This record gives sequence, C-alpha cells and structure tokens, in this order.
Amino acid sequence: MELPKDISDYLRRFAPELGDRILQRFPPLQSVDDPNSPLLGQLLRKPFPAQKLAIMGTVKQWNEDRAGAVIAECGTGKTLISLGVAHVHSEGNQFAALAMVPPQLVGKWAREAFRTLPRVRVFLIDGLRTQTTSACHTGVNEVRLRNGKIIREGLHTSLTDLRLRKGYRTARDRWDSFCNAPALFIVGRDRGKLSYFWRHAFTTAKSGRYQGSVTNPDSGAPVYSSDQTERLLRADFKKAKLSEIIGGRNGDAPDNSRRSVYSALWQADETRIRRFGPVDFIGRYMPSFFDYAIADEVHELKGDTAQGNALGTLASCAARTLVLTGTLLGGYADELFNILFRLEPTKMIEEGFEYGEAGVRAFTETYGLLENVTIIEPADNACSEARVTKRVRRRPGASPMLFGRFLMSLGAFISLEDISEALPPYKEEVVAVEMDPPLRKAYEQLEDDIKKALKEHRGNQSVVSVALNALLLYPDRPFHLGNLYGSEYDPETQRREKFLIAEPQDLDEAYVYAKERSLVDEVKSELARGRRCQIYAVYTKKRDVTRRLERILTNEGVRVAILTTEIPPEAREAWYERQLRAGIQAVICHPKLVQTGLDLIDFPTILFYQTGYSIFVLRQASRRSWRIGQRLAVKVKFFHYAHTMQETGLRLMGKKLLVSLAMEGKFSAGGLQDINEEDDILMAMARELDTEKGIGERADAVWSALQKKQEEAFGARVSETMEPEIAVANESPLLVETDLAAIDQWDSLRQSLAESRRKISRRGETSDNQLALF
Repeated sequence: MELPKDISDYLRRFAPELGDRILQRFPPLQSVDDPNSPLLGQLLRKPFPAQKLAIMGTVKQWNEDRAGAVIAECGTGKTLISLGVAHVHSEGNQFAALAMVPPQLVGKWAREAFRTLPRVRVFLIDGLRTQTTSACHTGVNEVRLRNGKIIREGLHTSLTDLRLRKGYRTARDRWDSFCNAPALFIVGRDRGKLSYFWRHAFTTAKSGRYQGSVTNPDSGAPVYSSDQTERLLRADFKKAKLSEIIGGRNGDAPDNSRRSVYSALWQADETRIRRFGPVDFIGRYMPSFFDYAIADEVHELKGDTAQGNALGTLASCAARTLVLTGTLLGGYADELFNILFRLEPTKMIEEGFEYGEAGVRAFTETYGLLENVTIIEPADNACSEARVTKRVRRRPGASPMLFGRFLMSLGAFISLEDISEALPPYKEEVVAVEMDPPLRKAYEQLEDDIKKALKEHRGNQSVVSVALNALLLYPDRPFHLGNLYGSEYDPETQRREKFLIAEPQDLDEAYVYAKERSLVDEVKSELARGRRCQIYAVYTKKRDVTRRLERILTNEGVRVAILTTEIPPEAREAWYERQLRAGIQAVICHPKLVQTGLDLIDFPTILFYQTGYSIFVLRQASRRSWRIGQRLAVKVKFFHYAHTMQETGLRLMGKKLLVSLAMEGKFSAGGLQDINEEDDILMAMARELDTEKGIGERADAVWSALQKKQEEAFGARVSETMEPEIAVANESPLLVETDLAAIDQWDSLRQSLAESRRKISRRGETSDNQLALF
C-alpha cells in the first residue's frame, strides 16, 4: 500500500473511516435518523431537511445548556432556524423572545417572523421611553404585516412600563395576562447599545517641565503611546477611548512598588443629552422577563465595545441564548474569546481563563498562534552594545482543539453545500483591462516614486498606507489626487514631520478610460438580457469615483442610482424597493453598505469596479443575489487594470481563498481568513511591490483555479449555459420579482434535495454522516 504524500492526501484517502470514528466517539445530538418534532409542521414556512436537523439539534442543546449557536453561511436561512428553535423549544406555547440584530435587518426580521411563526406578535424597541414628539419613533411599538410592508400598528408602550408588575406577582405575569401569543421583541444593535455620550479627559500642562504636553489628570505625567516610545498629542485623541495603567513598580527596590491603577482618559459628557441604553435597562431591571435572546451577526460583536457588551447583557438576562453568524472565526483564535466569555463564562473560568487582557493572552497561547520577534540593531562603535528589541505579536491561525473544546458542543453548522442543488448557477470571473498609454506612463512613474519612498522609509506605516491606497485608486481616478505625504517622528522636534512621497500626474478628467469603457459595455450587455446590475466601488468619500461612474453610465442611457451612507441601514431595503419601482437599471454603492442582510435578488449581475483588500467584505457582498428564491443565474465579475496594484491585491485574495478551501474542504465564506500567511492584504501588497515577488502570475489564473474549486465543492452548475435563463428574462425585461411571500419558496426545491443526497452518497458513501452538525 502506497503511503500518503501529505496530510491532504491522508484525509482524502481515509475520509470515510475517519468520519465513522468521529461519529462513534462524538455522536450528534440530532442525527438524520432521529424523529423531528411535529411542531415543525406548524411553521408557516417549511424548512429544508438540513434546517430541520439544525433546529432539533439546537433545541436539544438548549435542553442541556443555556447557550447555543447556529453557524451557517449566507443564504442558508439562519432567521428561519432561530425562530423554529424558539417555537419547538416552547412546545408551541406563548413565549417572549428578544432579538438584537443589525439595524438594516430590523424590518426583515419582523417580516420573517410573521411569515414563519403562527399567531406571533412582533414589537420594535425604538428607544427607552414613550414617544414625546413626532420627529422619531421611541418606546416599544407593535408592528404588523400589511401587503408585504411592516407598519407600526397596535400596542404602544415603553420598557419603563413593561418592568412594572402593577399588582401581579412579576412583570412577566402581567405581560402574559394581556399577551397570550408568542411575542418577539426586535432591537437594532445601534439603538440597543445607545448609552450616554462621552468626551476625552486630559489636561495640558501650563508650566513646569511638561509645559504644553498632554498630561494625565490622575498622575500629571505626559501620556505615552502603547509601546511607550512617543508622547501623544491632541491630534492623537480621536474617536477611540484611551486609558492608562499608572502605578506599578517604582524603582528597583521592592519596597517602592505600588498597586497598579486603571486611569481612564475619558468621561461622560454632561453637556450632551442624557440617555440610557435599552439593552442595559433590560439587563438591570428586567432580568427574568425574556425566555429567549437571539443575537444576529454575532461575529460583529467580538470586540470589547458597547455592542459587544450588549451581547453579554442579553445572555445574562434571558433563560436561553442563541447566536447566529456565518463567519464565527475571522482568522484569529482570540476573536472568539469575548464571545465565548459572554455565552459560557462558567466554562471559560473552569478552563482557567480570566476576563481581560491577561485572559486573552492566555487564550491565544493555548488555542492561537503567537510570534516572538527579536530585532538586533548593530552596535554604533566598539564601546557600545548591540540594541535588542523583543516583541510578541499574534498570527493568524487557530488550534483544532478550539473547535473540539468549545464549538463542537455549542453550535450547529450548515453550509451552502446542504442546499446548493436548489440554488441557480453561480459564476465568478476576473476581467483584466489594459491601461491606455497615457495612464500607463503616469502610473509607472507613480509606482517608481513610491518604490523609492518605501525603500528610503522602510517600515513606515504612513508610507505603506498612503502610497498603496494611491496605487489602488490612481488608475480609476488619475486626476486631482494631489501630492502624497508621509509622516515620520523627528527626535529633535519631538513631533511627526511630513515628507513628500510622490507627485501624481493629473490626466484629462473628461476622457473615458479603458476600465470605464469596459464597465459600460458589460452593463449594457447585461441590460440587453434583462439583467439589472449591482456595481461596487470602495472609494466613495474624499476620492469619490461613484459620481463619475454615475455620470458616465447616465450619458450612455443607463438609469443609475447611488446608495450612500446618508441612507440609514434600516431604510436601505425600502430604498432599493423605491428605486426598482422608479425603473432603475443599475445601483452603485460601497460593498460594506450591503454586505450583511440585504437580499439583492433583483440584481443577478454583480460587478466589482473596485474590490479593495478586505476578503470578508468581498465575499459577503458577492453573495447578495445568490440567495434562496433567486431564479436567474448569478454572475459576479471583478474588474481591474492589468499589471497594477489592483491585480496584485485581487491575486493575493484569490490565493488566500484557495488556502481556505484546501483547509476546510469546501468553499466557505467562514474560512476566508482562517489561514492567512501575511499580516494583512495591505502589507502583502507592500512586500510584493518592494521585492517584485509574484510578478508574472496573473489574477485571472488564480481566480480560475478558485472557480474550479468552487464547482467541485458546491457541485454548482456554473458550467451550464446561462442563455436559457437570459432568454426568459428577455421576454419581460427588467420586471420586479414576484413577492416571495405569496408563494411557498421551498416547494420548487424539495425534489432536488433527494437527488443531492444521492450524489453525496456516491461521492463518499456517507450520506447520513452530518458531521457539520454538532
């Protein structure tokens, strides 16, 4: 018998045996052979078999523990699963559930609840107190579904009133007396954490040796950066809260040691309006009111922020907690630390971790990856010693023990592979465009100047950030860029001094360049087939390119709209509906504005005019129209100028996606950053620019390999011709899709499930081994 060549070959060869062994040692809470609850039949929408499996498994997890998680990819129905879990666990009786969701998903969650749960009443928490003016909604307002729209109609109350028992034994008994149906309270994350305003708290020395310096009010000493190398200036106090640890050892004698004290450099702003966070109010005054707490897109709550702390408050005040995400792990093990501590604090303490920086460090040492960096600078002369600097930094990666110790018993995992046969064809394509001669000459000159600056100021982060962003932007906007400056600390003046990096050449603004012409041709070609287009661009503020694209497309007869940050997240879905009624053919926006929650089913063609260098944003935004209910084939195209930094960034992202495929064995947005060989995409591009590593390897070749991996993982029918669907679209071009509420969205997909399971069985003979669940 030939020995395996590597670990991948070993896993492929012995996959069935390893699967059987894992199932024997770690049996799932709910297997495919276990009966499902008859309460699932009461749901207004019928879940897929894989979704039923997740619902029943999570219900059994709730019976054993207070916390659970549903880790499912975009489009797999996390909302339906969470609502089904609450319905089955409550045995069809009345319950009170609190869902904290992104602000743009508040209306969508309300609609999903009405279309899923029988007899449900839905309430939106718009603020703490009752409404006093007509300017905005406050308090707790009941909503109802009318013609597919969510309208505020019914009960109007407040949290301060709900906490009162008024003659009843508890406030919850009072609520049950006039609400005898399941109740879902929905609060947007931005409103839920809405606490008091704050301001920086520091002083400026008016005399003495620190005159003119920013000082700490508690110690009177200057405030230094985290690495204790530079004094902070007023300009360094921006939107983030800063603090110091003062005290500690005083000199070499142990008798002079002092207790360390936390010193906050911020305080409540008494000049602003005084307010109280609704979630904080619930945690303090309504600790036993809610049966279930649900947190959507929990990966965005991993930080030590007000929204992240709101997750811990929800988990502490509800009997059961469920978190939903498509990307629980973003590449670093310590990203799970705060989430796990908020969901299972007892287990984390039993494992020996404490909350705070010390606990994060211990958690990373156990389940993550740390790198010790030692820098030895040569001695200046024979009388001096070499300077040695040591520092520890975290590296991307997570131990498999993290999954086995925490995630296996916590979450139900669902991937698009479980329902991929029910989805339409999906294809990604990289479009390389050659630059016009004047643009190529100007770009090459800019690139040479930046290379010189990188070598002269090696390691300077301001050069890396400013210069590489300029290289990404300049081909798309080769005018009015202005001189590029970096900054460097001058020990003589003890300030950061500016220096010139490059002077980009201004080209003709009225000329339509090659990439713009290619985009126009693609949009007009798709519109001729009856397919609306969603266009993404990442430079939308000071160096805006969206207005220029709007003007160019409008001149070509295309009806275009731009989605900006002026449209609040909760109003973006309604904004898209208004644009569709107005006959808009293409929408331009930053991909971050639609990366979570929005279903762009009416835009089957997605065009990345610019991609940026965030893998997570790119993958999330590219899936917006490949959803359940999509009937047309989905096309995603990435435009870039050949032989530029745009191609380098796109190629590096494609390589990291291939790495994640090899590690996970499937095409998953959840693993896009699990194995990251560089610090980040920006630093990788800087390294390639400096060393010219990877020159000659084209981005389209990397993404072609990625597309092949995707076909193998999903079994997606991307190789099928899309003309039949285009022909159907041509019969009635640019029609608004039928309201999915009027049809059973699952009915047309049921037959493909049995065929999908047979295909899985033929590949691995393990059709019943649902290893992705518990």
